[in-house]
Amino acid sequence: MGLEKNELFLLSFMAFLGFTMGATVYEVGDSAGWTVTGNVDYGRWASSKTFRVNDTLLFKFDPQDHNVLQVSLSDFHSCDATAPMATYSTGNDSFFIRSPGHYFFFCGFLGHCQAGQKVDIRVPKPLGPVGAPIGSPIQPPEASPNGPMEPSPSSGESIICFQKIWLLLVFLTWDLF
Repeated sequence: MGLEKNELFLLSFMAFLGFTMGATVYEVGDSAGWTVTGNVDYGRWASSKTFRVNDTLLFKFDPQDHNVLQVSLSDFHSCDATAPMATYSTGNDSFFIRSPGHYFFFCGFLGHCQAGQKVDIRVPKPLGPVGAPIGSPIQPPEASPNGPMEPSPSSGESIICFQKIWLLLVFLTWDLF
């Protein structure tokens, strides 16, 4: 009987860990980073990944030579940098994926988008019941369009929620020992 109790606790603990560690950080372009040199095919790079809600895109680049603009679909296709939705320019910028959809990015330096420094990130809708938790409850910082990265405003609420879940798991399994 004691073995069953330990197994139940272990199973609960493993489920909690799996639930809280599901998010992935993707370095755009992998080891090449965000660049116009080196023949990086960002379309091929993105199509080889499965992006999900709560994942993070990390753009690493030399801020003297590049930036990242988040743009609309039409601006993405035309490489029009005149009205970006957001601009990232520190050289170590992250974009937190909050919802399913398409996200379009390119370098706003003259000629870089036309040379292929652009990426279309597709995030499918999650399978499963509506409202089901997905990925990590702790949201990494997102780069501010106007400067350095700042923490996500909802990360504290997520941490409190998961602390409550963890305490509930401990309480439910306490009698078992």
